Amino acid sequence: MTNPHDIIIKPVVTENSMMEMAEKKYTFVVAKKANKIEIKKAVEKIFDVKVEKVNTMNMIGKMKRMGKHIGRRSNWKKAVVTLTDGSKGIEFFEGM
Repeated sequence: MTNPHDIIIKPVVTENSMMEMAEKKYTFVVAKKANKIEIKKAVEKIFDVKVEKVNTMNMIGKMKRMGKHIGRRSNWKKAVVTLTDGSKGIEFFEGM
């Protein structure tokens, strides 16, 4: 996975993730096979910031029903990226 845009899929915009932005913690959906080092390099390259640490979680997809048919949403990986104190915030999240 050499392209950073293949690693960082989309931001997670929830009430909890918005509160963590005050502590310079940003949450992203990332590729399932990406590791912490790849995620750190991708965020630093895309947003031009310095990353202090990366926490990752494998999220299990929820069971869903459509009438009598039972299905499941796909599993995904979430990364919480903490920026250094001297780093500026990510501009994408500034307007939220």
